[in-house]
Amino acid sequence: MLTVDYGRLGVRPGDRLLDLGCGFGRHAYQAARLGARVVALDAGSDEVANVRATLGVMVEAGELAPDAGAGSVQGDALHLPFPDASFDRVIASEVLEHIPDDEAAMAELSRVLRPGGTMAVTVPRYGPEFVNWALSDEYHDVPGGHVRIYRRSQLVDRLRGAGLEAVGSHHAHGLHAPYWWLRCLVGPKNDAHPAVSAYHRLLVWDIEKAPAVTRLADRVLNPLVGKSLVVYLSKPGGPAAASGSNGSASASDVGPGGDATSAVGARA
Repeated sequence: MLTVDYGRLGVRPGDRLLDLGCGFGRHAYQAARLGARVVALDAGSDEVANVRATLGVMVEAGELAPDAGAGSVQGDALHLPFPDASFDRVIASEVLEHIPDDEAAMAELSRVLRPGGTMAVTVPRYGPEFVNWALSDEYHDVPGGHVRIYRRSQLVDRLRGAGLEAVGSHHAHGLHAPYWWLRCLVGPKNDAHPAVSAYHRLLVWDIEKAPAVTRLADRVLNPLVGKSLVVYLSKPGGPAAASGSNGSASASDVGPGGDATSAVGARA
């Protein structure tokens, strides 16, 4: 289940792409399938290890070439271990709402994106997220939980302050907002509730089979209650269509231990 539209981001074979806050790798895997040289970064060691293992399985299965140049590293969004202008494309999906100093993280994302490069940032949409907070403190008031709700204007203004220009936006995952309202209503940890279980089965069916009825429902609901806001940005100063740059980070250099410094070289 992807949140980012890779066509709008401009991902092409050979692009160097950073997936910040990769989680269990959904965006990193698709970028690698499209031929990008991917560095998937997360603060969690379990997530990094899982992504590394899955990329290995994809190579063994022939889904990726042995020299695909995709890897995962553990790192801090406030101190990215990459040189300036290392990446052609950057994805930060559902991560900034977790970071207290989000403006510092935005500055780092802008720093490692080359001039002319593009970025996709996704966060929970204000309206659906506000309902979640109103229904349940437990939904967000947990260690590592959401620390803010963004309005689109606020998010764009902060990213502009980091030196980026917004070039488009859309909403995604319209089917998922009511699911989370339901979970917040009955208790976020109450997975056994019959209504929650039934809705979860619907979402799994949609993800695995993508039937026309749920895909149509999602498209209709996205403008109204899409759970995620997706903003596309560019960094002024270079041709957006160009790919690669001298001294860029290389996912193919990721070491077996997943150490961020061994992956791309320490910051100067």
